[in-house]
Amino acid sequence: MKIVDLKCAVIGKNPIVRIVTDQGLSGYGEVESYKPYLKPHILHFRDALIGEDPTLVERTMTRIRQRGAFKPWGAAVSAIEMALWDVAGKAAGLPVHRLLGGKVRDHVRVYNGSLRVPMAGYEPEHYAADAKRQMALPEGFTMIKQGIGFHSPMKREVPGFYYGNPGQSVFHGAMDSGLITERGLKHMVDCVAAMKEVLGDRVALALDCGPGWTVPDAIRFARAVEPYNLLWLEDLITGDYVPYVNADVYREVTRATSTPIHTGEQIYLRQNFKALIEGHAVNVVGPDPCDVGGIAELKWIAEYAHLHGILMAPHGTGNGLLGLAALVQVSATLPNNFIAFEYPSGNPSWWYDIVDGLPDPIVRDGLIEVWDRPGMGVEIDPERARPYLTDEDRAFFD
Repeated sequence: MKIVDLKCAVIGKNPIVRIVTDQGLSGYGEVESYKPYLKPHILHFRDALIGEDPTLVERTMTRIRQRGAFKPWGAAVSAIEMALWDVAGKAAGLPVHRLLGGKVRDHVRVYNGSLRVPMAGYEPEHYAADAKRQMALPEGFTMIKQGIGFHSPMKREVPGFYYGNPGQSVFHGAMDSGLITERGLKHMVDCVAAMKEVLGDRVALALDCGPGWTVPDAIRFARAVEPYNLLWLEDLITGDYVPYVNADVYREVTRATSTPIHTGEQIYLRQNFKALIEGHAVNVVGPDPCDVGGIAELKWIAEYAHLHGILMAPHGTGNGLLGLAALVQVSATLPNNFIAFEYPSGNPSWWYDIVDGLPDPIVRDGLIEVWDRPGMGVEIDPERARPYLTDEDRAFFD
């Protein structure tokens, strides 16, 4: 089998990769919805892939892996990797999880980070109301994540929150930073208390915090919320689109508190997790398969983290329905340091009308049953998807 074409179309907001083979099989991968501008970057790899055997995933990836980088630039390589696995599974007549060593669990747990609505404000009562809303979702999530601090409008909407001026970036994922005031820290602790009053011990709570915190503020806050038994504090120091790791700084925070510390969504490749894992700089790592280099890369990191007693909770909020399928396949194979992955949703909602193969409902009691169809186990229906193609992408399914 040989690759005869590499195509990319932006469907809705997500760049979709299609690898076309000489045996009539196609494999698909998806880029996070925040990155429609990556289409030319993906197509840049076309000439490097033509003529390669897509079922030799690792050998094919060695041709392009070194051309990726930290979020967002590793997403092009990552989506191609997932499309290769999709082809390989279809060619073998096996689900991708079988090619990765086989599933060790029949259901994978997910936490909610994507089914959001605008909040009425950023006071404790607003956070409590949103926690109540999330508890009532039909997915029955047993874990939820909420944005707070620099990873929320709180930095602009709460008077006197920190000693700085929040920026207004034209890009997704702007980074603000500075020393948080005593009032700001107290406000966040009050918001956590209000959410936990609603959630109790029935639904676990994680906080998406930054990046942008100073070390003293991170330690003070992490210690202040220790009584609430949070799942983790995410991306306090670096994260999102920050193109470096700062493992030594994270380690200073992690060693100072019993509240679990989490990071990793922006990191590309296993080598850049090395210092975090070997130095026990965090308690939880959260690579995104759509940014880290793909699902095999994520599995390698999970295995290495497990050797060091570090937990795994993959990121995935904007990865769409094809990204959801990839997360299900790889998470089924991870060791028991796996907690849950961040549940991606279809956005816009018509994505659910053009993708076949997902269970209905997708999530029950916070869990997704792992399916056994070949490849990633889901397909875009070309006829139902065509109305959503732009003029320049009309030939995507040809």
